[in-house]
Amino acid sequence: MPVNSYECLFLLDSSKMAGDIPGTVAQLHATFEKYKGEILASRPWEDRKLAYPIRGQKKGLYYLMFVRVDSRHLSSIEHDFRLNENILRMQVINIHPKWADTMLALAKDEHALALPAGRDDSIDAAAAELMPNRPLSEKD
Repeated sequence: MPVNSYECLFLLDSSKMAGDIPGTVAQLHATFEKYKGEILASRPWEDRKLAYPIRGQKKGLYYLMFVRVDSRHLSSIEHDFRLNENILRMQVINIHPKWADTMLALAKDEHALALPAGRDDSIDAAAAELMPNRPLSEKD
C-alpha cells in the first residue's frame, strides 16, 4: 500500500461558507477519512480578494491541509472534492519523503514565514532550500 504525504491547498467559496467554516472543514476532513487518510495539519491560510472572479466569486478563503493517504485513492478523493460546491479550486501536491517532516513543521507553525525575528535557524535553512528566491529573514 503506497502511502504518501500530500499538501492540499483549497480555495473555498467565502460566501457559501459564511458562518459555517467548521462545517466545511469537517467535509474536507471527512473526505480524507472516508479513504482512510490521516490529517497531519489543517488550518486556514488566508481570506482574500481574488485577482479575477472564479465562478462569479471575488473573494475566497485559502485553506491548507497536510495529509497522509494511500496514493491509489487520490483520484477518487480529488473527484469527491470536485463535487463539493464550496471548493472553487484545489491543488494537491505530493511531498517528497525527505521534506515531509520539515513541511509539516512549517505548516503547524502558522507564523514560521511571517515573523522573521526570534526564528530557529534550522527552520530558516530548511525553508531557504524549499524557496531559494524568497528572503526569509532581515538578518542577512
